[in-house]
Amino acid sequence: MADIKHHTVRTNGIHLHVAEAGQGPLVLLLHGWPESWYSWRHQLHALAEAGYRAVAPDIRGYGRSDKPEPVEAYSMKHLMGDAVGLLDALGEQTAVVVGHDWGSAMAWNCAALHPDRFRAVVGMSVPHLGRAPMPPTQLFERMFGEKWFYILYFQTPGVAEAEFEADVPKTVRTIFAGTPGFDVTASAVQAKKKGDRFLTGLDTPATLPDWLTEEDLAYFASEFSRSGFRGSLNRYRNMDRDWQELPELATATIKQPALFIIGEKDPVRAFSPVDAMKALVPNLEDILVVPGAGHWIQQERASEVNAALLAFLKKLPA
Repeated sequence: MADIKHHTVRTNGIHLHVAEAGQGPLVLLLHGWPESWYSWRHQLHALAEAGYRAVAPDIRGYGRSDKPEPVEAYSMKHLMGDAVGLLDALGEQTAVVVGHDWGSAMAWNCAALHPDRFRAVVGMSVPHLGRAPMPPTQLFERMFGEKWFYILYFQTPGVAEAEFEADVPKTVRTIFAGTPGFDVTASAVQAKKKGDRFLTGLDTPATLPDWLTEEDLAYFASEFSRSGFRGSLNRYRNMDRDWQELPELATATIKQPALFIIGEKDPVRAFSPVDAMKALVPNLEDILVVPGAGHWIQQERASEVNAALLAFLKKLPA
C-alpha cells in the first residue's frame, strides 16, 4: 500500500496541511463538511497505486490548515485561490480536481473559472448548480418557509459552534453514523421548528455502519476538538457573498471532461437537482448513482468510487 506523506504548503497567503501519495499526473481531492483530508484515505492509496499523484489538503478552516479569523476569508474566491495556489506550490500546471460535498462545489467552480489549470473534474454528492436566481439564503427562505433548514441555522456566528463543540465526539458520531441534520426527508428533521438546534431530535447510534470504524470517528473528533467548527461553518456564511462576487457563474459552462457520483440515498438529492447541470456541463460523461449509498460516498463505497474514478481518469488525454 502506498505511503501517505504529510507536509505543509504555503498558498494564497495561508498554510495548508496536505496529505499526499504517489507520483504521476496530479489529482487534487477536496473534502466537504465536516470532514478532513482523511475522508480521502481510500482514494489516496488507490490513486497512488494506479500511477497518479494524489493530494488531499485540509481545506482552510479544518484540521492542521490555517484558520483565518474573518468570516469573509472563507469565500469561494479565496477557496479557489487556495486550490490554484496549491498547484503552483506543488510545481504542477494542471490537475484533475475531485470534490465531495462543499469540495464538490469548489471543484466545479475551479473547473468553470480556471479551465487552464483544471483539465477534468469529478463532483460527488453536490451537482454543479451554476448561479442561483437570487442570493441563496433568500432562495432557501422561499423553499423552506417556516420549516427548519440547517444552512439557515448555520448563518449566525457562534450558535452552531457552541452546539457542536459542547461534545465533539457525540457531534461527529451523530453526523456521520446517525441521521444527519441536513437530511430534509428525515422525520426527525421535518419535526424541527425554528429555534431548534442541528442535533435536536437526532439519535446518536451505538453501532457504526460497516464503512466507519471507531478509529475513523476518533480521528475526525480529534481534528475538530483541536480546530473547532468555526472555520468550517464560515463556508456556509459566504453563500450570499459568493453570489455577489461571482456573477460569471450565471453563464460559465464547464467544457472539460466531467463525472458526477452520488449515493442513491444521499439526502442532498432532495434539494439539489442533478439533471439541471447537464446544460452547464456539456461533456459530463455520466451521472453515476450508487445503489443504497448515502452521503459519505467515497468512504461508504470506496471500491466502487475508486473503480469509477480510475476508469474516468484512464480515458483522459495524457
